[in-house]
Amino acid sequence: MTLVFDDLVADTDWLPMDLDQQDFPSYFWHAGGLLSDAPVDFRATFDGAMWVTTKPIDMPRFNRNPLRVRPHFTVPRHHHNMDEMLFVLAGEYSIEYDEDEDQGGGTQTVRVGPGDFFLSRAGTPYTMTAGPEGVTYIETWPKPVTQLETYWHDFGWVRR
Repeated sequence: MTLVFDDLVADTDWLPMDLDQQDFPSYFWHAGGLLSDAPVDFRATFDGAMWVTTKPIDMPRFNRNPLRVRPHFTVPRHHHNMDEMLFVLAGEYSIEYDEDEDQGGGTQTVRVGPGDFFLSRAGTPYTMTAGPEGVTYIETWPKPVTQLETYWHDFGWVRR
């Protein structure tokens, strides 16, 4: 067995996120259709806001996605077809989410900092705003990312 040790909070090995994701086949507009058909501009919204790591990513049993986000950037409101867990490694997120009706309903906001995690239940819309230092975190899902669907809502976008 090979052991790999690395530091995801280091400032090395990060590349700007691919901005051609508007046509990603598992990105949907919440009102129906693909995100590419929505009246929003993925490239303009995310330009210079997020980075991905070049560190080992061939870990199919872990279903994870490390990301880094610039200070104060708000990831547009969205939800997924499966539960998602975020582990914050550095910086912080302020996450606004819709609470389930059986828990009182309404909108809640939580701060998620280093060592904290946030669990988003499938179908729960949420918005994430990075803190003043930005945020470095890992997203992970219970099933392979090839089964993940993201439904984007009409909040936080640059419009076309």
